Amino acid sequence: MQHVPVHTAQMQQWLLCPGDWVEPPNQRRGGLSGVQRVQLDDGRLLYRKQQVGHLYHSWRHPLGYPTLMRERDALYDCLRLGVPVPPLLLAQCARQAGQWHAWLVTADLTGFASLEQCYAEQRERGWGTERHAQILECLGRAVGRLNGARRQHGCLYPKHLFVSLADGPPNVALIDLEKSRRRLTRAQAARHDLQQLWRRCGWRGAMWQAFLRGYRYSYGPLPRLPAALRDAGLDVNA
Repeated sequence: MQHVPVHTAQMQQWLLCPGDWVEPPNQRRGGLSGVQRVQLDDGRLLYRKQQVGHLYHSWRHPLGYPTLMRERDALYDCLRLGVPVPPLLLAQCARQAGQWHAWLVTADLTGFASLEQCYAEQRERGWGTERHAQILECLGRAVGRLNGARRQHGCLYPKHLFVSLADGPPNVALIDLEKSRRRLTRAQAARHDLQQLWRRCGWRGAMWQAFLRGYRYSYGPLPRLPAALRDAGLDVNA
């Protein structure tokens, strides 16, 4: 990921250019949160997250602060850690008429698709078992590097795991870190994300072990998980 210097003209273009909602925006408690796909005149594709009144609370912000700023901090952390994420172009917030407004703009991951989309299109059949395992091992290294630094993704679903569709060595990226946060220990981060991914990913047997092989490469030996998941076959240190 890279942070791109922002000029006023660029900022206005990124914030004011019309876009299409990726999915219907979430509206609750008088607030709004959603993502728009924005096509610029020069052909570039951007994703613009917009929020009104969506806040998180912490000891630093007991009265609340926009959750997109938490995602901005997570993206900066990923840059420092070498965890692949979309390039961050702009992140800012301001109070307007007594409510927090926030915007976060990232560049499109050109040539990538989510695992959810790949599986829906049955692309894994074209990959073959060996390349499928390589992709999952590469994802495991990225998630292991994140958790090893005590950072939890917090919403680790196949739609948030992106893979390159190009030939050659696999490339991956993690998206949607709005719920990401630092934990007191790396074990807490690992337990949360691994349990969540196990329930959502559908990988079992050799494919799950391929992911864990990459994960352990970055993270090292993993903490013991709850008995219910060990009994279900989630043997992380096999």
